[in-house]
Amino acid sequence: MVRVEFLGPIQKEALEIEASSLQDVAKALKSDAEVADWLDSCAVAVNDTMVADLNTPLKSGDKVSLLPPVCGG
Repeated sequence: MVRVEFLGPIQKEALEIEASSLQDVAKALKSDAEVADWLDSCAVAVNDTMVADLNTPLKSGDKVSLLPPVCGG
């Protein structure tokens, strides 16, 4: 199982899913209306390291974090 965390303004509890790559995570989240709108604009980290490739492999116990864009002043 992979833990998926939603940071910032994404108001969703963390969840655990079966996934062998970020592509699997993306497919699972696209079916979730609460999260689908955020997917194209979020940065993604695996175990606190930023990644950009959906082919990034995952193993049981990994943490995937979705980081939405932020602005401030």
